[in-house]
Amino acid sequence: MVLLTGVGHHASAVVQQDELNLEQMALSFEEDFDTLDVSAWGPGTRWIAHTPWSGDFGGARFSDPREGFPFSIEDGILRIEARRDDEGEWQSGLLASVDPRGDGFAQQYGYFEMRARLPDGPGVWPAFWLIGKDRSKATAEIDILEYYGDKPGGYSSVVHVWHRDGRHSSQYNRNEVFGPGADAPGAFNTYGVRVDRDWIRVYFNRRFVWKTETQPEHRQPLYILLNLALVDGPTKDATPDPSHMFVDYVRAYRLD
Repeated sequence: MVLLTGVGHHASAVVQQDELNLEQMALSFEEDFDTLDVSAWGPGTRWIAHTPWSGDFGGARFSDPREGFPFSIEDGILRIEARRDDEGEWQSGLLASVDPRGDGFAQQYGYFEMRARLPDGPGVWPAFWLIGKDRSKATAEIDILEYYGDKPGGYSSVVHVWHRDGRHSSQYNRNEVFGPGADAPGAFNTYGVRVDRDWIRVYFNRRFVWKTETQPEHRQPLYILLNLALVDGPTKDATPDPSHMFVDYVRAYRLD
């Protein structure tokens, strides 16, 4: 995921259409992490532990799930762990809601939300994002949350189109929303995006923070990914070992 500055509309320009009203939507996907149905690649599990196109990224390898690592469940909370293995190489975890055959949860338009606590320290790079199912001509990507532990004042939201001919377009916003107490990155907060035909709107704790126009490539079913990655650079040497991301739930709603 690459960040390029683009244009959009910020919270200072909130209008009624930007406000989030879940009563006008219908719940279509709910993962409360009382259990975790995951396999390395599927088929037949709710989540897989890699991107469906085998595209690992960052400074930690996304591990096949095994007992207690990189995923564990306690009291309805998912913990994703990043740590060094016996050879000193970093491993961590990713979940995707569609497998390499295209089976799983994806939805055209709607509201997608994660409630999570983010890790502390340099090098950590947790994310919550969406990818369009049809990647034949371009990859449509919505990075709802990208957080860099060495920049704890906010997080980034990015909308990408990666064309097969090498062209790349991107709209980007830095959401300076974190503060002490309940709004701290280490507290449980919600990160959401509402996608319709015309707009992609980003929300923090269900408050509107930014929007950008929906590109044609994003007008298709989108599937969910969440992960704890590490930046592949000098900050990785200072990353706390282990580091943890905690996820309370992931949900999606239809725009009925």
